[in-house]
Amino acid sequence: MTIVALEALSFGLDRLARAASAAGHGFHLFTGDRAVYRHELASVDPAALTVVDVDTADLAAVRRALAAVPDLAGLVNTTDTWSVPAADLAVEFALPGPDPTAVRGLRDKSVVRRRLHGAGLSRGSASDDPAAVELPAVIKDSAGTSSRAVWIVHDETERSAALAAAATTALKGTLFAEPFLAGPLYSAETLTWQGQTRLLGVASRQTSRTPAVREEGAAFPVALPPQEGERIADWVAQVLAVAGHDQGFAHVEFVLTAHGPELVEVNRRIGGALIGEALCRAYGNAVYEALVDVTLGVRPALLDAPAAVEPAVAFVLVYADRPGVLTGWRGLEGLAAFPGDVEWYPVRAAGDSVPAVDDQRGCTGMVLAQGPTAELAQHRAWSAATSVRPLMTP
Repeated sequence: MTIVALEALSFGLDRLARAASAAGHGFHLFTGDRAVYRHELASVDPAALTVVDVDTADLAAVRRALAAVPDLAGLVNTTDTWSVPAADLAVEFALPGPDPTAVRGLRDKSVVRRRLHGAGLSRGSASDDPAAVELPAVIKDSAGTSSRAVWIVHDETERSAALAAAATTALKGTLFAEPFLAGPLYSAETLTWQGQTRLLGVASRQTSRTPAVREEGAAFPVALPPQEGERIADWVAQVLAVAGHDQGFAHVEFVLTAHGPELVEVNRRIGGALIGEALCRAYGNAVYEALVDVTLGVRPALLDAPAAVEPAVAFVLVYADRPGVLTGWRGLEGLAAFPGDVEWYPVRAAGDSVPAVDDQRGCTGMVLAQGPTAELAQHRAWSAATSVRPLMTP
């Protein structure tokens, strides 16, 4: 049998291919741009992966390519952008998969916010009128990804600037506003099967100062007091149930406010960047084996695996300081001198264009480090990352 991935996260493809192979299945990647996976394709066993070049934005082309796959058994999707098309195609080809209606609801951040508010799980609701919402607030794209099209506004001047910027931004959904949440940002990494949710761990998230609100790094697993961990596990299970997610991985971003956890967004997938790798350092390749199981409609063994163990890991995104063309990096040769078994994960290659630096498009690579705790791993990753500088030309 063969499993197909309709695009994928930039990292984790090698582990997913190995998990499919270990289960005795062939694995195909449908992609419109191989360059996105250059790091993974350089290490994956060619016998474990077949890359199919297809315009993944053209559903008719994807449909024809799927029809040509021998013994098609499952369609895996680990991205936000292709989650709805993947759910629709799974139904069309009689494959295991989520309810497309539920996926559409989860894809719309304003819908999720309203559902949670109605269930008493969010102190504020969503507003379709960002020009009139009470401040401070967050104005954003209802279907945005990678920290794009997100504006935090504290006063009328910032609101006017955000609305002007939004007017010239190509949105994936619609513009809406929701309350600003004060507190540190985290993400709950979960796995759900038939409504039963397991909290695999919590990652801390570091973001930059406004106005360029972008993700700078993460560490996993955060050491929480037992009562706090139980509280978050219970809360995230309720959030996913109300939001309509009853099967598969979820990456649930939340702010731990003075009143408790408050949702930022739900992504029905493994976390992006190197969150999947962080999970694997704690649970091994059982993480991607579980993804294969869910894709095939099988209860994943990861639900019953022991709790996460050492090492903790952290990663830091290395951004270009200005748009332009990347010519390379300074400092990579010195990373081995830092503690924490430091590793470099390139996102771009020399010659690539970097169109913007105020969101994840400006990331050129990531530094990952290990440690006995997430806090120590984070300190190691930050110290190593400060020694790497992307070299840019206009």
